[in-house]
Amino acid sequence: MIPGPIEFEPAVLRAMGSATTSHVAPNFIESFGNSLDMMKSVWQCPSGQPFILAGSGTLAMDSAAANLVEQGDKVLVISTGYFSDRFADILKRYGAAVKVLKALTGGVVDTEVVENELQQTQYKVMVFTHVDTSTAVLVDPLPIGRLGKKYGVLTILDGVCSVAGEEIRQEEWGIDVVLTASQKAVGVPPGLALLVVSPDAIDKWKKRSTPVGSYYSDWSNWLPIMNAYSDRKPSYFGTPAVNLVAALEVSLQLILKEGLSTRFERHKRTGAAFRAGLSALGLAQVPLNNLVAANTLSAPLFPDGISGTGFLSFVSDQGVILAGGLLPEIKGKYFRIGHMGSVNKGDIITTLSAIESGLKHCGYSFIPGAGMNAALNILNV
Repeated sequence: MIPGPIEFEPAVLRAMGSATTSHVAPNFIESFGNSLDMMKSVWQCPSGQPFILAGSGTLAMDSAAANLVEQGDKVLVISTGYFSDRFADILKRYGAAVKVLKALTGGVVDTEVVENELQQTQYKVMVFTHVDTSTAVLVDPLPIGRLGKKYGVLTILDGVCSVAGEEIRQEEWGIDVVLTASQKAVGVPPGLALLVVSPDAIDKWKKRSTPVGSYYSDWSNWLPIMNAYSDRKPSYFGTPAVNLVAALEVSLQLILKEGLSTRFERHKRTGAAFRAGLSALGLAQVPLNNLVAANTLSAPLFPDGISGTGFLSFVSDQGVILAGGLLPEIKGKYFRIGHMGSVNKGDIITTLSAIESGLKHCGYSFIPGAGMNAALNILNV
């Protein structure tokens, strides 16, 4: 129950374990093309250009930065945690003049503050993290997308911990790039960097005055490949992760079969159940309130006097693996629970039961069963 890699559906793992075919075999070309088509549906961006690259979520971030930023370009980063700060570092590598608007730990940057900054300075790109995996803070993408269009700024949404879990309507909300990694709510083992890019962003990229600083990330190398596979034709630049693409096709089919609205609502219910369960046990969270708390993971604070190492080790012995803190300034004060993708009611109750056992083992006082009952009150409605 960590925030990635998550547990995967059996059908996805079967596809992953199938015989590896050629990257120009007809069945693989069809699988790749189908995946590109379905990404537009899952991202809700019918006019967008999908990219499927062999690599991690950090590569997806690197790809967006490398292609859309040139030396001296002004970029605004809205930071809500560790991965927002990482994106700022990546942008600086490509010569961007980066301004960071940093939220208080567990909070978000007010829309008014963002707009005030856009009024004062003409930025080329604005970057924000939908759900920062280090803090479980959720940012509302809609007003940021609107501000990007209002001020002529390209918007990049880091959706590594949100795509296919939190609601995203990329085209309707006016967001130019939405990127993610395969191992989280998309539900595929690690190894794929996934992006959907708007026509406006593609147009800006084509008008660059300098070459892209990364050979591997350069869309000039990858766009012909994506176009060929979309047309169900063979092509080659770098060998794709054949089995991962086969698994991606299956997972995207399952996501669309469930239905996006149903899937988003399921994640909302799961997130609410976890927050209720943790609150019933007296555990505060890193997000300052439920309005900015993600539905794909939770980040509870340890109660006073509880050792994180001892607690997590005991919970692991109960068969449930949780993640420690990641944000440097509070790393030892909290832990993280992933609840995205194929997570079900049984997973939730088992996890809360293990947390209760761990708290009891560490000498923390609470009403036994309080966390599980609070969660069930939401799950059983």
